[in-house]
Amino acid sequence: MTDDYKAVSDTQTLEVIHQSDEVNRERAENYAIEEISSYLRSRYNMPQAYAATGTNRNQQLVMLTADVALYHLIAWLPKRMGFEIRETRYKRVIEYLETVQAGKASPDLPPLIDPATGIDAGIAVKYGSWDKSKYDY
Repeated sequence: MTDDYKAVSDTQTLEVIHQSDEVNRERAENYAIEEISSYLRSRYNMPQAYAATGTNRNQQLVMLTADVALYHLIAWLPKRMGFEIRETRYKRVIEYLETVQAGKASPDLPPLIDPATGIDAGIAVKYGSWDKSKYDY
């Protein structure tokens, strides 16, 4: 959605988005979704997170996706106009995703639930023990 880009880009960048081919914009968005999901899918239900609509959407996820999509869109431009700011924002997104991966940040996204047990499968640390051993002979 084009309105999602307003929070992370200036008027000039929005013009580039409006003038770009719709297929290229969708391709950049799909790249961004897959790239972000590759960092988060081990802990979060990314299809459910991206399927949310309206006020149920995680605004941080929207912003991160827009930044990554813009990075890819602008990288395809002939003179790469405005590439420096996009590259900086892209690197920040990757740093944040690595922080989430390391368990130092927890975005408000739907957890990954194991269908067999119904338990959160994205827990970074598993706990518990084996059954007690009996050595009575």
